[in-house]
Amino acid sequence: MKDLFDMISKKSSKLATVTYSTSFSLGIRFFSRRFHDPIYAIYGFVRFADEIVDSFHGFDKAKLLARFKDDTRLAIDEKISLNPILNNFQWAVNKYNIEWELIEKFLNSMEMDLRDIHYDQPAFEEYILGSAEVVGLMCLRVFCEGDDEKYQRLKGPAMRLGSAFQKINFLRDLKADYKDLGRSYFPGVDLSKFNEETKKKIEDDIAIDFADGLEGIRNLPKGARFGVYMAYVYFHKLFLKIRSTRSNQIMQERIRIPNRTKYKLLFTSYLRHQFNLL
Repeated sequence: MKDLFDMISKKSSKLATVTYSTSFSLGIRFFSRRFHDPIYAIYGFVRFADEIVDSFHGFDKAKLLARFKDDTRLAIDEKISLNPILNNFQWAVNKYNIEWELIEKFLNSMEMDLRDIHYDQPAFEEYILGSAEVVGLMCLRVFCEGDDEKYQRLKGPAMRLGSAFQKINFLRDLKADYKDLGRSYFPGVDLSKFNEETKKKIEDDIAIDFADGLEGIRNLPKGARFGVYMAYVYFHKLFLKIRSTRSNQIMQERIRIPNRTKYKLLFTSYLRHQFNLL
């Protein structure tokens, strides 16, 4: 029975999410239950693609990613895949009418990670669009549940929020990306001379994205609002911690938020949500 296989596929996406990201999986718990499976499906898909380019050293990453892209397209067209992660993803794509254009832009950004690219401003914006902004739009398609007018109205803020999250990830992972993977995303930035002035310029840019993203959260459907707000609160706390950390320290260690702090954020955020104080 295909229903049994579909159930296994959904459990596989959830397992991937919980295993790879405790913070993201915690946020999903606060969506309405009807959003859990499709958001797990999206995260499982993007996580697997990201693993190909970040972790599968010693293998032909370009070949694996190209096969993953072909398999994704086939899964969506045929409405089935023997890969449980892709089988669940195609279900979400077809159910919520997620455009192939968004998926392709995401996979193209993953492909950029396989090339030695000098990120000027256009390339940086292209990477941010594909690696973060379109993922936010995939989730927004789920949250809007077929209401295209609402989707178009919230599209801009959703992209800004995804952009803020990704730029914070870049700052948090500066050491690993630069020293371990040889990547430098920020345009015009020489990471061998990363200093306070450069750091502040990046942070000022992130602050603008955050302000636009918060306005969009306030207008999300009720069943999605708190879960997205939780992600916003977590990343904003991480942003504040990075902003208070010296540039040379960021190049030496990965900045983290302790679990105890995460749970405190959860409690205070829940109170703000309950009293409409977002």
